[in-house]
Amino acid sequence: MSERRHEDRLARWAKQGKAGTPPVPAATVILIRDGDSGLETLMLRRNSKIAFGGMWVFPGGRVDPADQDPAAADDDLAAARRAAVREAHEESGLVLADDALVAYSHWTPPPITPKRFLTWFFLALAPPGIVVVDGGEIHEHAWQRPADSLARRDAGDIELAPPTWVTLYELARHTSVEDALRATRMREPERFETHIAVEANGPTAMWHGDAGWEASDASLAGGRHRLSMHSGGWRYERSQST
Repeated sequence: MSERRHEDRLARWAKQGKAGTPPVPAATVILIRDGDSGLETLMLRRNSKIAFGGMWVFPGGRVDPADQDPAAADDDLAAARRAAVREAHEESGLVLADDALVAYSHWTPPPITPKRFLTWFFLALAPPGIVVVDGGEIHEHAWQRPADSLARRDAGDIELAPPTWVTLYELARHTSVEDALRATRMREPERFETHIAVEANGPTAMWHGDAGWEASDASLAGGRHRLSMHSGGWRYERSQST
């Protein structure tokens, strides 16, 4: 696997500066469990020929019309919750109840992304059962500690998208399912709108609170809320005030 493949792809989109397709609502569920060495998340490797091909992701996908409640057509969060439950079953074989999902975050990709998914991330305790992947959309699965997934990315063993990386980085602070769910329930879901800047040694993703976010200019001095995806490794910075 090329360690720079994803970084090069982001840089190419940013340099082209062209808007992609209209955004599509989507949902993802971060399934967590208590392992022998701490908190673990379920990671799936997507088929290299589809969206986010080859990357390791959480179960999820687009919100389908059937996920909408005709009586509450404007309730996007509820539709996303149903989509996350459906996708978790389709991609992992695990059955979740709607009320088991806790809203974690919402991600808006940059306009230059060819396929834009406006994605709700949910957090949930993994239900009992054996993970079964179809070998079509999903080729592999693994239960891993968040820190181990990040280390595998650094070693070039796997690819992660920025939202997945940041989520794993945040979850690595928690020692148990109870701790992670309690902290998530105590706060409002954070919203991330990604802007990309291209620097000499690779792209930088920036979010609210970063001095360079509005102008997509990573060189501007000030607050920091960014993931530098450079050839020397990925580094997350976040000022206390953001």
